[in-house]
Amino acid sequence: MKTLRHDMEKREAANLSPHACLNKNSAGRQHSEDECPMRLPFQRDRDRIIHCKTFRRLTHKTQVFLAPTGDHYRTRLTHALEVSQIARTIAVALRLNEHLVEAIALGHDLGHTPFGHAGESVLNELHPGGFRHYKQSLRVVDLLENKGKGLNLTAEVRDGIVRHSKGLETILPTDISTLPATLEGQVVRLADILAYVNHDLDDAMRAGIITDNNELRDILAILGTSNSQRISTMVNDLIEQTLTHDGAQLAMGENILAAISSLRSYLYKNVYQARLIHDDFLKAMKILRELYEYFIEEDIKLPSGEVWGTGMSYADDSPRTRKVCDFIAGMTDRYALDLYTNIFFPKPWSVI
Repeated sequence: MKTLRHDMEKREAANLSPHACLNKNSAGRQHSEDECPMRLPFQRDRDRIIHCKTFRRLTHKTQVFLAPTGDHYRTRLTHALEVSQIARTIAVALRLNEHLVEAIALGHDLGHTPFGHAGESVLNELHPGGFRHYKQSLRVVDLLENKGKGLNLTAEVRDGIVRHSKGLETILPTDISTLPATLEGQVVRLADILAYVNHDLDDAMRAGIITDNNELRDILAILGTSNSQRISTMVNDLIEQTLTHDGAQLAMGENILAAISSLRSYLYKNVYQARLIHDDFLKAMKILRELYEYFIEEDIKLPSGEVWGTGMSYADDSPRTRKVCDFIAGMTDRYALDLYTNIFFPKPWSVI
């Protein structure tokens, strides 16, 4: 079996780009462990993420629309899958390490709170030292998962997870010191943008929040009027432009890059800050703020270990503020709603 793994490493070295991150060149894991005879390290990381509890809970965490009842709205889980699909398409064309790309893509949002960025805003306000979902994602894979042992992922996957976030920063920054260390991690960071500007627009149209207008029409004339057309336009341009730079640095045409930036700005103004969504976010923030304040009281017993509502563990020596933050960040939308109802809503009283 050792020969099989050696053969797989040789095929990687022969087939992947000089700019790809090879498994044999990995900086390794936080804690040493025996190698798998059938899988290379980045593939094992991908498998560990897929099989962890936190990944499964993403199916009930908000992307944009809070606890949607419609069957076709995106969740954090479907977002992660779309990011993975886009990133893998790019990685194959650029001859990068597909397993590394997939592991980072599937794990990049594990630390997201219930109710999306509304939940992140509340915990950032209340938790000492603030809260950022990308740092929480790293905390999940390093400590909270696997009954407090963490997933012991490779350094390259951990780097891609913690450095994927960009907010409203430049889509393709020239300062590479702010980017993931591997080109695979940079691909995931960009695929994340390409995925959400497309599927958030698609979901907003489905919800009737935005309709056709001149500003949007000009953007879609460049990128495409359907979800598949826009993704194809963006991904094809990225691959073609990057290959003209010998695949060493991600690049896009100025026209396409400007259109993506305009679409992202349009979504922030017309979707993420739309009154319907904003009002729901205010309600969600109230729920999480009151749950945090309730559990922060020392005389309130916190669930522990596997009976913990989120299915994860936390370090017993962590301060209470840290435990409460981990507890709330790990909740799904519906778990937070049910818990809030159970704690703060009166129970009907019946006398027979």
